[in-house]
Amino acid sequence: MRARQRQRRELLRSRAGYACEYCRSPETLMGGRLTEDHIIPLNAGGIDDVDNLCWCCWWCNVYKGSQAAAPDSRTGSVVLLFHPRQDLWETHFRWSRSGVRILGRTATGRATVEALRMNDPDRVETRRFWVKYGVHPRGTT
Repeated sequence: MRARQRQRRELLRSRAGYACEYCRSPETLMGGRLTEDHIIPLNAGGIDDVDNLCWCCWWCNVYKGSQAAAPDSRTGSVVLLFHPRQDLWETHFRWSRSGVRILGRTATGRATVEALRMNDPDRVETRRFWVKYGVHPRGTT
């Protein structure tokens, strides 16, 4: 990897607190580094610039794919997905009481939870393990 690419990846990692900017999964618990994601996909008019990039886990990256918008499960309206450079996580999401599910607070949050399958059974089970062993990333939320 070239020096410029390494610098960009380290900027993304540190800016994200070494965790997925969508589901908050910490890099240290994911078994390896996370990956870059174009928040607004290139095929939807996004640009290849650090302001349009976030650090995310494999699950969020795969499920998001080239989506920039998705329907809100409550209203059916198509809304933009969560944008880590412009939106605050706590505005759009919260942890369930048990800490194993991510709940959408807003249309954007609900659409993002569904589109990125943030509560896929495997992911919920992983978080259950994190809660059990006291390493859950939920912090103070």
